[in-house]
Amino acid sequence: MNLFKKLSPFYNLALLYFIISFTLRIILLFHPITQSSFTFSESLKIFALGLISDFFVFVVSASFLWLYLIFISNSKYNKPYGYLILAGFIGLLIYIASGKSIFDEYGGALPKIVLIFVSIKTFLFSLLLFVPKKRDKIRFWLFAFVIFLYVLLILQNAISEFFFWNEFGVKYNFIAVNYLIYTNEVIGNIMQSYPVIPIFSALFIITGIITFFIIKKSKNYIEEIPTIPEKLKISAIYSVLFLASIFAIPSLAKTENSKNIFVNELQANGIYKFYLAFQNNKLDYFKFYKTIPNEKAFAFLKQQLPAISGQNTLREIKNDSIEKRKNVVLITVESLSADFMKMYGNKQNITPFLDSLAQKSLSFTNIYAAGNRTVRGLEAVTLCLPPTAGESVVKREDNKNKFSTGSVFLKKGYNVKFMYGGDAFFDNMQDFYSGNGYQIIDKSSFTPNEITFSNVWGVCDEDMYNKAIKIMNAEAKENKPFFNHIMTVSNHRPFTYPNNKIDIPGDIKSRDGGVKYTDYALRQFFNQAKKQPWFNNTVFVIVADHCASSAGKTELPLDKYRIPALIYDPTSKPEKCNKLMSQIDLMPTLFGLLNFDYQSKFFGHDVFESDYKPRAFIATYQDLGLIKDNVLTILSPKQQIKQFKLELKPDTDLSPEYQIHYNEIPLKFENKDLVNATISYYQSASYVLKEKEYQLKDLSLNAKNVKLYAKLH
Repeated sequence: MNLFKKLSPFYNLALLYFIISFTLRIILLFHPITQSSFTFSESLKIFALGLISDFFVFVVSASFLWLYLIFISNSKYNKPYGYLILAGFIGLLIYIASGKSIFDEYGGALPKIVLIFVSIKTFLFSLLLFVPKKRDKIRFWLFAFVIFLYVLLILQNAISEFFFWNEFGVKYNFIAVNYLIYTNEVIGNIMQSYPVIPIFSALFIITGIITFFIIKKSKNYIEEIPTIPEKLKISAIYSVLFLASIFAIPSLAKTENSKNIFVNELQANGIYKFYLAFQNNKLDYFKFYKTIPNEKAFAFLKQQLPAISGQNTLREIKNDSIEKRKNVVLITVESLSADFMKMYGNKQNITPFLDSLAQKSLSFTNIYAAGNRTVRGLEAVTLCLPPTAGESVVKREDNKNKFSTGSVFLKKGYNVKFMYGGDAFFDNMQDFYSGNGYQIIDKSSFTPNEITFSNVWGVCDEDMYNKAIKIMNAEAKENKPFFNHIMTVSNHRPFTYPNNKIDIPGDIKSRDGGVKYTDYALRQFFNQAKKQPWFNNTVFVIVADHCASSAGKTELPLDKYRIPALIYDPTSKPEKCNKLMSQIDLMPTLFGLLNFDYQSKFFGHDVFESDYKPRAFIATYQDLGLIKDNVLTILSPKQQIKQFKLELKPDTDLSPEYQIHYNEIPLKFENKDLVNATISYYQSASYVLKEKEYQLKDLSLNAKNVKLYAKLH
């Protein structure tokens, strides 16, 4: 058998992929949504460069096929090698099943997935080792399964690309990535929108037929297994193509530079576009959402923020009173929904400390989280701007040197730190906060004797607070005020925490237990803080990062965004603020209470200022909402706009300010003023980020020069 025939599994699958991709491009070219005509040179570019891109993407995608085929042999089952390999598999299986493997550090489903995979490999190897007479037949069916899987993925991807184009008129982008995040909603939408059973039935039948013909032309590989020298030649050829593909694919992506967007999209390879969506983490507002002229957007914004001028949000904040140089501790609590607290109707008494603290604090009763992920909450209280489409700024490449809460404190001469009980590398927190002037304190800063309990997310909240007390005691001796932002971790699945702390055991993994332990740890922190000399000169800000769940019957269910927030100053009297407000307003309001004079770029507003107009922002990765004048306006991709009248579903057991449930009734007639208001907020926020108007212009407050900046001020 010559070497070319031994490559038959690769080139037969590649041929299928090229035929499917070519056919798909023709279908998309003539799709009604492709409202464009193409010149001969544009058509040539679409199909020629598209085919080349497909070739290199297939080479990379075939890496799993190469790994599978290259390890097919009979010699590895000979004594003693077969038994040694089997012993290695069993040892690996025991290691993974122990619950103390490296995979357990990553948590989630990864340990189970690896355990299942290694279990299957161990079982199949044992079968091939101990039943040699059936080896050829078993190997044939394994080979058939691998080919079937590749064919299925090729066809499934083509169908997915078609439906995505049918919906958005582009190849995969961040919306496709978002679909993986909101699996339940997406599957429900697909089930309701398309004839799923007929489509998938046809898909499996066609996959089976194609697989039959490919196996017929490729089975020579397993009937006459290549020798080691032949495998080395195959590997050499594949390695050269693989390395060439790694360099060629990004270069070909740069040729997608036509002024005709459809040319770029049709030329592109969908799989690589999906990969880029993961990397870029953003959705271009100006491409996918309804827009108005920038001048009009900023003119409206000026009605909300009268001191701004031009196409930015820069303005002077002045206070008549003497500045209060108090320490500030901001605690963002993981997944703390408003309805966990007694004042919002919870009867389980799982937040007794927060319930009592709220009665002694400035309590904001009508505040909404900006999003439904931790990075959105961190973005809201750090950058104080509306949640823009796509991924949070925290996780974007351009996330440094922004105007931020930390930059205001740094200019005032504060020590500024971000404290997190887990690994700050997670969710890009390390990169974001260090790039914006914060010193990072995370799990890596703990000594072994400072950790009493930890899980996959990090040390328990008590350990984090104990560490924070030590750090703040040291900071107090420097005769400088401090601003410390603490992010909690304990109220997060798997909801494990130290036993014998609360009346819900830590090993039963209950949400109520996670909430109650979080509350308990917060009480212990305040008990310790009260004993410190800096306590009476410190303001504590406590707010949820987001709610425990975002699922609901509507795109943006209001009760899933309502969060508790309070500012506790030991020297101030308790007060309630019942104004509708956003998470992005919390820190500007604090600055107002501290009588700070500063230059601001925040979209967030001091809610006690006379020119504040109540509104709140709530969003997912693609649906951008504004609550204003008892109406919820939602902007979505494809320039879609929906509006809902908010009708309260009253709970007679609750005070008016703690009512959180609303019916969202579609408006019969569009309220254009509120549509323009919503567009103005989100468009202007997207604009200032895109045009780098939200940067610190005077000094780059990154990790390298924070100390220098502090000395100068």
